[in-house]
Amino acid sequence: MLSAQARLHTEHASKYLQQLCKHFGHKVEVSFTADAGHATLPTGPAQMTANDSELWVEVTARDPEGLVVAKGIIDSHLKRFAFREGFESMPWEA
Repeated sequence: MLSAQARLHTEHASKYLQQLCKHFGHKVEVSFTADAGHATLPTGPAQMTANDSELWVEVTARDPEGLVVAKGIIDSHLKRFAFREGFESMPWEA
């Protein structure tokens, strides 16, 4: 499995984590609390944690194409949820 991680510095980390998980929960299996979440994305699992200053996300996939899709899923949803912060994309690292 391949993975990529990113941290978003924001005061709204818990809010975004919960929004992501609630939204994903309409289509895939999720579990979450205010500070940790897991979503079984079609490409592979996504792990999320939140604290007072940042949202951390790790996505996994079987191949490079799946990893691109997984990162795109997170980015596209956060772009809608964090638009007030001018969010464009997570600073992904392999």
